[in-house]
Amino acid sequence: MVMGSLRQEAEVAVIGSGPGGYVAALRAAGLGKEVILIEEEEQLGGVCLREGCIPSKALIHVVELAAAAQDAARMGLTFERLSIDPRALREWTASVVAGLAQGIAGLLKGRGVEVVRGRARFDGQHSLHIEGSEVAGVDFRQCIIATGSRINRLPLARDLPLWTSADALRIPEVPGRLLVVGGGYIGLELGLVYAGLGSKVTMVEYLPRLLIGADPDLVRVVVKNCEKKFAALLVESRVIGVERTSAGFAVEIEHQGAKRREEFDQVLVAVGRRPNTDDLGLEKAGITPNERGLLEVTPEGKTTVPHIYAIGDVTPGPALAHKASREAKVAAEAISGMHSAFDNRAIPAVVFTDPELAWAGLTEQEAKERGIEVDVGRFPLSALGRARTMGRSDGLVKVIADPETKLVLGVGMVGPHASELIAEGTLALEMGATLEDLMVTIHPHPTLSEAIMEASEAAAGTAVHGAAPPKKKR
Repeated sequence: MVMGSLRQEAEVAVIGSGPGGYVAALRAAGLGKEVILIEEEEQLGGVCLREGCIPSKALIHVVELAAAAQDAARMGLTFERLSIDPRALREWTASVVAGLAQGIAGLLKGRGVEVVRGRARFDGQHSLHIEGSEVAGVDFRQCIIATGSRINRLPLARDLPLWTSADALRIPEVPGRLLVVGGGYIGLELGLVYAGLGSKVTMVEYLPRLLIGADPDLVRVVVKNCEKKFAALLVESRVIGVERTSAGFAVEIEHQGAKRREEFDQVLVAVGRRPNTDDLGLEKAGITPNERGLLEVTPEGKTTVPHIYAIGDVTPGPALAHKASREAKVAAEAISGMHSAFDNRAIPAVVFTDPELAWAGLTEQEAKERGIEVDVGRFPLSALGRARTMGRSDGLVKVIADPETKLVLGVGMVGPHASELIAEGTLALEMGATLEDLMVTIHPHPTLSEAIMEASEAAAGTAVHGAAPPKKKR
């Protein structure tokens, strides 16, 4: 292991080069700060780029292309033969990741950010020790912790070679029988990828339904498609035993009180992530994580030690790359003396399943649980011209508004390109838009975006395409 003796100084030290860390470094450097970015992995970009968001979306896109090609026969487009080459798919995904990583390195170099390779740990409130680097340590005025999160393991099978999501994204093989443990967004996305590649997929989820944070009417559309593509989808279930066999793995599953034993060629564990705060020397910096290992921060991103900031997966809130990037800019601006705060009204959530599911702001389920009266407008994609031309009318868009002020409180959708369309809903929430703002905005025809306008009209009781909801007595 390389151990250096040289110490360096910086105005701002950033630990981690993910979508939080590298963005914070670029923004701080752009505001005139001298920045050192510390990253222990050879490739920049963090987990999101190396083994998360980007490679998974590359695989999802390929599988969706294959599914679209196969489905095109009903539109009059047929193929003699369609096949997927796993080796070429691995190479394609790796090239996407490598190209983006090189782009990040170029941006950092262009802004004058020095990148130090190694493992950073605090050895004081203004200093870091760097392990495995030619640089022994970094002394800083301010520091931004952006160390992200790591994959949870299945406690009862820690010593078995079960797949993590990172393993699955490398496509070491396409198993004939694959068990996916966990019905969150990671499990669903990868389960559908492998089903599309030819695996017989069984999914086990502990909770009574999938994607518990999203509205049930939206989730049902995704579940209906998963039930067609998976061999089995078991909710209210858990894995209670795993054994290695000559053929793969024998897994004991408890499903709604009954036990069953099945054989699988591989098991993919997708049961969440945990923050990387337990090996940073935080005690030497005077910072104590909460019971979940997260660092509590102010709206500016300050920890309990005011000159040390934290962003991304190590802080409370959804562990999403776009949240981390926004927090990164806020922290860098606050360090530079700007009046900046993470006061966003909505953080969009997207599940890249088939069809895609996305929402932002208040959900209808949350409104019911909190006793908030709302007006809800729905528009089915089966009534949308553009969706029908695509042969993808399995979905809907819903808009949730305050009955008195007509202020838009939430937007949810399931269907093709929901990941792109949700940005309009998020903007509406951020700017404090009303139903009328969405209704009178001219949406191009024929497009999927018209569904947002139509759902807004339904919420306001002025729907043209579809039955208007009954008038409420005031």
